[in-house]
Amino acid sequence: MKERLLKKIIDLEAEHFSVLKTFLEKESENIINVVFLCKEVILKGGKLLIFGNGGSAADAQHLAAELVNRFKKERHPLPAIALTTDTSTLTAIANDYDFSEVFAKQLQALGKKGDLALAISTSGKSSNVIKGLKVAKAMELYTVGLGGGDGGLMKEYCDYLILVPSFNTPRIQEGHLLFLHIFSELLEDLLFL
Repeated sequence: MKERLLKKIIDLEAEHFSVLKTFLEKESENIINVVFLCKEVILKGGKLLIFGNGGSAADAQHLAAELVNRFKKERHPLPAIALTTDTSTLTAIANDYDFSEVFAKQLQALGKKGDLALAISTSGKSSNVIKGLKVAKAMELYTVGLGGGDGGLMKEYCDYLILVPSFNTPRIQEGHLLFLHIFSELLEDLLFL
């Protein structure tokens, strides 16, 4: 039994590193472009509005915390809001309208032209994420998708789409975490020399 579990760990490790290696080979330039875009947004007085469901909601909160507080450098806070944290707003919108509206309505209330909407979805098919991206596009926010596989429906609404090359949710989420940390470090390096 232990030998079978050990083999499983070794197989998972191999898959993990293979996916992440391919991810960075394919998406590094795209990641850099998004970091430069975010720098421009912040320097012009804009903010990041980040959203997703489940583990992606946790990633949205994680990234907002890294930006508002700090990542590695002692520096001025950066403007970022996770649209996944206000339970009163989320449940009111879901109750009074529909769960597919929870991000769209918050983007309408908090977003302005020139802000950046960052949608996180492993499948790229979540109706509330897609509706949020549609609203962000209509309001002339920059739109960035962080997804996996082929990007699902997100690709139609994203100025930039960063994809982890896997359809396996745990591997996609591991790639998303790597993105969050790379993005945070590069943005700090650009803004705070």
